[in-house]
Amino acid sequence: MTSTLDAPGIPGPEALPALRRRTTAVLIASQILGGLGVPIGIALAPVLATEVSGAEALSGLAPTASVAGTALLSLPLAALMTSRGRRPGLVLAYLIGALGAGLVVLAAVVGSFPLLLLGMAAFGAGSSANLQARFAAADLAEPDRRGRAISHVIWATTIGSVLGPNIAAPTSRAFSGTSIPEKAGPFLFAAGIFAVAALVVAVLLRPDPLLTARALTPQEDHSARNHSLKAGVAAVAASPMARLALVTVAVSHTVMVSIMVMTPVDLGHHGASLQLVGLVISGHIAGMYAFSPVMGWLADRFGRLAVIGLTVGLLSCAALLAGTAGPSHGQTAAGLFVLGLGWSAGLVSGSALLTDSVPGPARAAVQGLSDLTMNTSAGIGGAAAGLIVARASYGWLNVVGVCVLLPMAALAVRRAVRKA
Repeated sequence: MTSTLDAPGIPGPEALPALRRRTTAVLIASQILGGLGVPIGIALAPVLATEVSGAEALSGLAPTASVAGTALLSLPLAALMTSRGRRPGLVLAYLIGALGAGLVVLAAVVGSFPLLLLGMAAFGAGSSANLQARFAAADLAEPDRRGRAISHVIWATTIGSVLGPNIAAPTSRAFSGTSIPEKAGPFLFAAGIFAVAALVVAVLLRPDPLLTARALTPQEDHSARNHSLKAGVAAVAASPMARLALVTVAVSHTVMVSIMVMTPVDLGHHGASLQLVGLVISGHIAGMYAFSPVMGWLADRFGRLAVIGLTVGLLSCAALLAGTAGPSHGQTAAGLFVLGLGWSAGLVSGSALLTDSVPGPARAAVQGLSDLTMNTSAGIGGAAAGLIVARASYGWLNVVGVCVLLPMAALAVRRAVRKA
């Protein structure tokens, strides 16, 4: 009798390792490309917003618009992936990101702040693609290696993300003397990079990992009702560990985004050049991505809860370093690097725990809900960050960040005690 795994169109057990490697390789390639584009927005959006609006208090709205765009697109993209697979969702996200980058350039040329915010919202789709790719890596992974599978794809972003902010300065100079403002020029580069990433995924991510994973589990109910947002909410509500995972991803992302988006502004207050800002952001992004395989190994080896505890410690240390740095650019850079490490620990452990804690048919919906939650909360945090810095100081922003971590820490301790 022919087994399900050997049915036409479904890979047999002997073919799965090669398929996992191929899928991971394509996702890594797209992450490298996406990693080149996204950090340009991180590094330049607050500065460009100040230039276009003429008000520093509004500087936090541009990166916040990007985060909000990522959040708003999370559910439609998750719905598309649920019905059609990972490939069409990732392709659409990169293409929307490319369109957004083009709108940012146009906004800078005509001096329209509302158009800049609209462009940054669409630009956020590039982040959506990079975030969703981590779940695509987990689709075919073995349960005891999900942390590492997720972390390897996150790690790939290191290459592009470290180079991206440092490309900003020379790309800006390339547009000197043209009608395009120098700080908007790198967004044209980002548009092209996102388009190439979309092409790579469209051509090479075959067979689709999510559809293949479903084909390998025919005993599960993959009907439409189990793929809906309602099913995702129900799955999270039914699992305490899933709730902790959702909180971990959302809180660690919110604290990271809130501190990160205002760091270029604080550095500018202390005389930092655009090149130095790029270097600090590069170090931060290296912390976010370069050590993610370590976080994945720790999460698989010592458990998700242990790494969630590490997340709280790292993010608290980062806030202390950055918040007390003042004119010490080196201390600010160290704080941002540790901030990236804390985010990495939270994203890897939280994403792995979330995938572990919900039924297979509901995972795509839950993952979309996770990205919606994390980016909505981060969008609120980013908007509040600009107001806190304008009304109080960058130091107080870091104090607030530590306070936001406390409920997550309490929930993690509670789950650890009950598990013991």
